[in-house]
Amino acid sequence: MHIFSKKADLINYLKINMLDKSGIGFVPTMGALHKGHLSLLKKSTENNATTVISIFVNPTQFNNTEDLEKYPRTLPNDIEKIKTISDEILVYAPTVEDIYGGNLTSEHFNFDGLENQMEGKFRPGHFDGVGTVVKRLFEIIKPTNAYFGEKDFQQLQIVKKMVEKEKLPVTVIGCPIYREPSGLAMSSRNERLSEQERQEATFIFKTITEAKARFKDNSSKKVLNFVSEAFKNHPNFELEYFEIADEATLLPCIRKNKNKRYRAFIAVFVNKIRLIDTISLN
Repeated sequence: MHIFSKKADLINYLKINMLDKSGIGFVPTMGALHKGHLSLLKKSTENNATTVISIFVNPTQFNNTEDLEKYPRTLPNDIEKIKTISDEILVYAPTVEDIYGGNLTSEHFNFDGLENQMEGKFRPGHFDGVGTVVKRLFEIIKPTNAYFGEKDFQQLQIVKKMVEKEKLPVTVIGCPIYREPSGLAMSSRNERLSEQERQEATFIFKTITEAKARFKDNSSKKVLNFVSEAFKNHPNFELEYFEIADEATLLPCIRKNKNKRYRAFIAVFVNKIRLIDTISLN
């Protein structure tokens, strides 16, 4: 397995070894890998001659210093997990300096309003940070295909928009959410939960599943009220937001339109640990 900490070494390796091959698959991550990440890697290895995974906790997409400091960093364990998929996967685990040089700032992007909803409302500057690091990684790796999990559906839509507007030669592929047997969406932040908190957090998925069932015969406002009341009765949770939005524009659903696809989005704090989830409502 080849592990690179410097972009110059990775670029040189790809230049030499990709002369007679086509198809670079890329899976960008912040590490603390779980089965969801591994499912993205598996899909990439099945469909590309070469797969690269990045492991980089990107500081510019955090607006909470404590969250950045506590984000799990488990590179040795991550490498062992990657090996279970393939020894041929290339690992890019750069330093902040290697990505940003001496300029730890985000570019400013116009994502046609996608950045102003949900996560964008509660995490100012977050998507500029995401756009900055993903664009730089794309420029370094020059992937044919890039794989993102649908748990971060808003991020997925924003990356697709960036690729479209910047005219980047990469196909962005969304992959289904990987869940624990309890239904809890797999997330690196789950590692910070106690066993009891992990069990309690299954309430998030149960609630949005019930919201999906109710959405068939009820207005979005009634469903929003149902979710709000459900979390009020659970003092161990702090509901940051629950939103029903158009999948294409991410604008809130005011009145249902049978020709549109809708999705529920939720962000919840469990003992100061922030968890998100989403579910298609169609």
